Amino acid sequence: QVQLVESGGGLVQPGGSLRLSCAASGFTFSTSDMSWYRQAPGKQRELVAYITAPGGRTWYGDFVKGRFTISRDNAKNTVYLQMNSLKPEDTAVYYCNKMGGDYWGQGTQVTVSS
Repeated sequence: QVQLVESGGGLVQPGGSLRLSCAASGFTFSTSDMSWYRQAPGKQRELVAYITAPGGRTWYGDFVKGRFTISRDNAKNTVYLQMNSLKPEDTAVYYCNKMGGDYWGQGTQVTVSS
């Protein structure tokens, strides 16, 4: 079955960086579009970025453009989210998603605070 396991979250100061990883299994990763969502307390889950397959075309929410980068390693069945210049408003649980279905990981907490 589809499994998505996120890692890399943590506590970071404003302006800092984190790299999230999502290890995928149970499906053909190399032909699957993948995305990252986030959900802050009291707010709806929102799409942060996605990357297509093949070709690796990317899309970003306006709130992360120029700061976050999504990438994938098909040899490792892993999708990444490099987050730079983090802001307190980036604090949320970040989820990996296999697009086109209701497939989610357990999430990883990102907290940006001084």
